[in-house]
Amino acid sequence: MSAIPGAWRRTAAGAGLLSTDGVVAPTIFAEMSAAAVRTGAINLGQGFPDEDGPIEVLEAAREAISRGVNQYPPGRGDPDLLAAISEHQLRFYGLDVSPDSEVLVTAGATEALTATLLALIDSPDDEVVVFEPYYDSYAAAVALAGARLRTVPLRRPDFQPDLDELAATVTDRTRIILVNDPHNPTGVVFAPEVQAEIVRLAHAHDAVIITDEVYEHLTFAGPHVPLATLPGAAERTLTISSGGKTFNTTGWKIGWVHGPAELITAVLTVKQYLTYVNGSAFQPAIAAGLRLPDAFFTDAAAALERKHAILADGLRSAGFDVFPPQGGYFTVADASSLGGADAAAFSRALPERAGVVAIPLSAFVSPDHQADYAALVRFAACKRVDVLEEAARRLSAATW
Repeated sequence: MSAIPGAWRRTAAGAGLLSTDGVVAPTIFAEMSAAAVRTGAINLGQGFPDEDGPIEVLEAAREAISRGVNQYPPGRGDPDLLAAISEHQLRFYGLDVSPDSEVLVTAGATEALTATLLALIDSPDDEVVVFEPYYDSYAAAVALAGARLRTVPLRRPDFQPDLDELAATVTDRTRIILVNDPHNPTGVVFAPEVQAEIVRLAHAHDAVIITDEVYEHLTFAGPHVPLATLPGAAERTLTISSGGKTFNTTGWKIGWVHGPAELITAVLTVKQYLTYVNGSAFQPAIAAGLRLPDAFFTDAAAALERKHAILADGLRSAGFDVFPPQGGYFTVADASSLGGADAAAFSRALPERAGVVAIPLSAFVSPDHQADYAALVRFAACKRVDVLEEAARRLSAATW
């Protein structure tokens, strides 16, 4: 076959991976991780921890395997995990969520997001509004579902959206407003007035709100505020999270989505034909994690904030202009003063030049807006302290 038809093509194009001659490029994450292996550089590109999670969670998984929890769990998820998610939302946010009809366990937050988009998008005229830069899977999943991606820019130094631009972007064609808070890659936590405007616009244009809250327990300026807790929001909001970032178990891929029962039923209808179920022994382990004492969650955020500080000190010492995050795994820095006006070229040269891997923010931006983020680079702080200290030493010692 000279050309293979199918949805893969628009998915690759949506993710910015399809060249004009039809060749699919590897993701920037795969490219830079390979560069780390090839050069021996410290990989601060991909957002996965290099430390195990809490022993209570790990032991719960081992115990589940040993007692035979190795077959298909129920389609909606292990009942104990469904209950734990419901308890967690009430305990931390005051949200009353039915574990029987308003929660669905998924293969990570990525499947929750993709299944939700596939379930709710109904026409090529439907639009999905996202904040730009955006996590790369958003554009790919929106394209796979056949909708149009509309973006609202987040600009330095605070990366908060302009409310007029947001209002102009959300229209009656908007099917979904997709919100990542705390935000990857910028690390911003959206201000209360931004959250309120999102809810107002969703009501005004009869849109569904999807929230990606995987960094919910990793905020530094105060507790996380889910959009679903705002007046009038819960009835039209699907909240997505996972255990991977909170418990350092990204490879387990245990996520979930909760919201109104009729919306969850719609998502389940699609999700059951994707993975069906996953991670049977890991589901009760994540349930154990969600029930850990409050001190675990506050300590995890404090430890990550300290890591960001170590990374930021090293970046500043090397000559970067740093934008301290309010939450999440990542620190964004401007490489202009180091000759990094083209952050993509700068990032590709960085492993050889400094022995450190990073990701250009242009990897999270639509083609028309690349120039607005051209000098910005994202570094992952979710590594061991000694690794971050060595990365800081290497960056400071590099010749620019």
